[in-house]
Amino acid sequence: MAARPHLLFGDQLGAHFARTGADGQDGPDEDAPLVMIESRAVLRRRTFHRAKAHLVLSAMRHRAAELGDRVRYVRADTYREGLRTARIGSGRRNATVHHPTSHAALDFVRGVPGMTVLPARGFLVSHDDFARWAGDRQGGALRMEDFYRDVRRDHELLLDGHDHPAGGRWNYDHDNREPPPRDVRTLGAPAPWLAEEDEIDDEVRHDLDRWERDGEVSFLGDDGPRLFPATGEEARAALRRFLDHRLGGFGAHEDAMLAKDPWMSHSLLSVPLNLGLLDPVECVEGAEKRYRDGSAPLPSVEGYIRQVAGWREYVWHLYWHFGDDYRRSNKLGHRRGLPDWFAELDADAVTARCLSSVLAQVRSTGWVHHIPRLMVLGSRALQSGWNPREVTDWFHRAFVDGYDWVMVPNVVGMSQYADGGRMTTKPYTSGGAYINRMSDYCGECAYRPDVRVGDRACPFTAGYWAFLDRHRERLAGNHRMSRPVAGLDRLKDLPELLEQEQRRGASPP
Repeated sequence: MAARPHLLFGDQLGAHFARTGADGQDGPDEDAPLVMIESRAVLRRRTFHRAKAHLVLSAMRHRAAELGDRVRYVRADTYREGLRTARIGSGRRNATVHHPTSHAALDFVRGVPGMTVLPARGFLVSHDDFARWAGDRQGGALRMEDFYRDVRRDHELLLDGHDHPAGGRWNYDHDNREPPPRDVRTLGAPAPWLAEEDEIDDEVRHDLDRWERDGEVSFLGDDGPRLFPATGEEARAALRRFLDHRLGGFGAHEDAMLAKDPWMSHSLLSVPLNLGLLDPVECVEGAEKRYRDGSAPLPSVEGYIRQVAGWREYVWHLYWHFGDDYRRSNKLGHRRGLPDWFAELDADAVTARCLSSVLAQVRSTGWVHHIPRLMVLGSRALQSGWNPREVTDWFHRAFVDGYDWVMVPNVVGMSQYADGGRMTTKPYTSGGAYINRMSDYCGECAYRPDVRVGDRACPFTAGYWAFLDRHRERLAGNHRMSRPVAGLDRLKDLPELLEQEQRRGASPP
């Protein structure tokens, strides 16, 4: 029997997505011809960051060039048209595809006649294993810490014996929350791996320019040079650069922010991981090796492994466990639309230095690390009462590593508390004091983090108290929020603060 064609989505670009399964059931047929479809309708439907559109098209075209005659690369107006061109579905040829990374894509391929959906790849934990883990939780509590420890046990990561974590502790978070050193503008970490463009990038840029000029598509952000890996070889070079030169300094300041140091010691590997160019096994095993050979300290290694084997896996599985309706969660009843200055990355319209700096970095690169996402961008959206579906969509479109499975749990659950606490035990927002402690943004800012009312009132400090007041009744019963909510009664200037925040409205802070 002839091998069935195997479909590769644009975030399934690593060699492991084309590899035949060990048992002949969980991977493509041996010597299966491969099909990739570049659909222009994807770019027409939504306004993506220019850097993201460039990266994805570049990565797809690079992968097609690597595969040579084994792949049929179809450029089509729509994905369905691409399948017809490749003669897949509708009684033509049976085909296979690995489990896609969004509910919409999964529904689509399940509706293609003759398409077999194979198990997901690119993650450490299978859907079946997570379902068993979730089913064993008493009371239904799906705590990330419990999940993370079980992943460590199952994959024998950082263990000195089955139930004995290396160093005697499972969790080094306490060591990994240091503010940035005083009076420095950068951490002084070795530079990360950054891409050098080639002729395929030139072709992609020419096409994007032409489509935009013809009015077919529009973009957010700057058309800067490609920064992130577009091939497996580049991704592995970026991984080696991080593990050998940057991992050692990662842990202590992973939650810190510096205006002039966008990369700090972060790996930047979420981008090739989410394109499927890297297998997470490579990342976590490589990090553990650096601990074992003494080249990186345990807190940094554990912190990085927690991000990949803990949080990334947890978010992936909660996306599927909660179901497609989860994206519509809005327990706080936030209905305001995103203001234009935020939606369009107009950093120059913003006075608050933290928010202006972060928006400017997103505009120029399509990336900031997890704390600016959560405690600056997400916190501003939460305090302002913006519609969580719009916030989620914006994060998806504006970030080069943003995909549906990534952003729905991270934004709906973690950032916007729109699920009412299914994913986290409290809303993640704060006043300016947190930003002042964890960054150098506040020193040169027109606002003061300790001022609530008046011309110098910090938008995050005032916004924090206004948010607590707006949701006082709901949050008073939360054991992690009862004390801050009680603090509202000690604010003698609360009426003036609420009037001030009402006046500010959607204006750039």
